[in-house]
Amino acid sequence: MGRRPSRAGHPALSPDPRGIPEPRRARVDLTFENQALLGPLFGQFDANLVQVENRLGVYIHARGHQVVIEGPEDDVARARETLKTMYDRLARGEALDSGAIESLIAMSAEPTLEGIIAGDMDGPPIMIRTRKKTIVPRSATQIEYMRSLAKDDIIFALGPAGTGKTYIAVAQAVSQLITGSVQRLILSRPAVEAGEKLGFLPGDMKEKVDPYLRPLYDALNDCMPPEQVERRLANGEIEIAPIAFMRGRTLADSFIILDEAQNTTREQMKMFLTRFGQNSRMVICGDPKQVDIPGGPGMSGLNDAVQRLEGVEGFGTIRFSAADVVRHPIVGRIVEAYEGKDADRVGAADLPA
Repeated sequence: MGRRPSRAGHPALSPDPRGIPEPRRARVDLTFENQALLGPLFGQFDANLVQVENRLGVYIHARGHQVVIEGPEDDVARARETLKTMYDRLARGEALDSGAIESLIAMSAEPTLEGIIAGDMDGPPIMIRTRKKTIVPRSATQIEYMRSLAKDDIIFALGPAGTGKTYIAVAQAVSQLITGSVQRLILSRPAVEAGEKLGFLPGDMKEKVDPYLRPLYDALNDCMPPEQVERRLANGEIEIAPIAFMRGRTLADSFIILDEAQNTTREQMKMFLTRFGQNSRMVICGDPKQVDIPGGPGMSGLNDAVQRLEGVEGFGTIRFSAADVVRHPIVGRIVEAYEGKDADRVGAADLPA
């Protein structure tokens, strides 16, 4: 038998040596009816409970199908909502890993937590169903993004890596293709090398550009069975191509996604946007701070397009931040560290000599 992982120190659970009054404490009892879900809910050796404890500074005691949470009042409330949401997720047959738990803990601070799945009465459901899984938002900005995907014609999704910009767009596109809302799914990105020269690439045109488009294939295969992806690619229902192949086309009845859009030129972006046709939806994803084309951010077609079109009817603009990163928590800290350094560097450059 293994041992339950030890909890990190919780200052809120011991007297403060500085004499500062402790926050108001609380105790909450929870009962989970389906005992078959308790194993995956608690995790191996209660690892999931320990994760919630360490992140929220509470103490969780489980006996049978009953759970007791003790600690500062606000943190106990967040832990309670997190555990309930974890249980509901398992009851729906969805996966629960440490990344998902981390996102649910972060979402527990949002007032919209209980409405994540059902959505508001006046708005669309906040979920995306595909053949392989159901995607629900993992941050407040993802909720806003999913709502924009349901109502806006063209959406700019801006922000750092790991925030779900492209993945959620691909999931929405797959969902609409499966239901027949659109007839084609078109995924594109500029074939720009990120800071290195790869030189001559062997093979035909597809073999040359496929390495640049691999992230789009990965997202597709995560939302559809591989055999369906291959069949739809073969019959043209799904098309993956570099942006240079878009010129001269009108893309009607299509869901169109442009990834890594910060690496388009202004001319390329104008060309791409004007491909928009009847009964289509277009998502432009990119990180304005990660421009790899000559000239830097000032030459980016994405930055130029957002400045020109933000606020125009039919356009939606969603801005993600490091707080929305849904990969390993350390990725968010890396983004924050680099953005802070970049801001300091810009600020120093502006100082008089």
